[in-house]
Amino acid sequence: MNLTVIRAFAWAKETKGMRRRRALRRFDKELAKGNYKTAHSLLKQLQHKPGGLLGFGSAKLVPKRIPPMNRQQLCMVDESLVDSILCSIKGSIEFALSDEEVLLPGMEDAMGSESDDSPYEDHQMCLQHEVGHFLVGYLVGVLPRSYEVPSVEDITQDKFSQGNVQFLGFEFLKETLNRFLCVILGGLAVEHLVFGYSELLHSDVQKLYRVLGWLCFNENEADSLVRWAVLTTLSLLSHHHEARSKLAEAMTSRRSIGYCIDVIESTL
Repeated sequence: MNLTVIRAFAWAKETKGMRRRRALRRFDKELAKGNYKTAHSLLKQLQHKPGGLLGFGSAKLVPKRIPPMNRQQLCMVDESLVDSILCSIKGSIEFALSDEEVLLPGMEDAMGSESDDSPYEDHQMCLQHEVGHFLVGYLVGVLPRSYEVPSVEDITQDKFSQGNVQFLGFEFLKETLNRFLCVILGGLAVEHLVFGYSELLHSDVQKLYRVLGWLCFNENEADSLVRWAVLTTLSLLSHHHEARSKLAEAMTSRRSIGYCIDVIESTL
């Protein structure tokens, strides 16, 4: 490939990037006005188009019809990591079913002795957790609308400060269950990928099992589906390591949703 062709390719790529950023600035303006339908429509028009959004909704979910062992080989995900996340999920469920009045005082003391000494670590864990929700949601086609990550100062003042990611245009239906499971497990999965463990309190997990209960899944069906979702979510996050890292930088700087989306797209 000669120098002229290389320059032409680089120019075309930069032109597409400029076009995408211009559209994302319009998207941010519509979000700021509360025009959520217009904002959502803008990005849907850019989906899978040259100079548009190649990553939005592009995730290939792990097939369910192949045996579980073959799934893990296909995804190249460490089985021990999957088991570790499933153990955290089980711990969250057991906590939810326990008598909170008995458990909370001791747990608060334990969390307090750890969190008071490491607000920065708590901030990083919260940040990575929300990055997981944001990135997985975007990749499976659920558009983030807003996010919040407590600062180190916020956590210093209130050790129970929490972050969140709000999504746009996502109504839960049985047909969207697979995507829902991956999005809700994104935060927990990132904690294990980055830190090797997860803090026990997860309202995400409680929501997940409530939905599975509403849909009348029995225990074995629910466990099988959750294991599949953990494997799929880990595969997505592992394959998009650079996007996850750069998204964390953008979110810790409180950048706009459009800016965060551009950061993801620029890594693809």
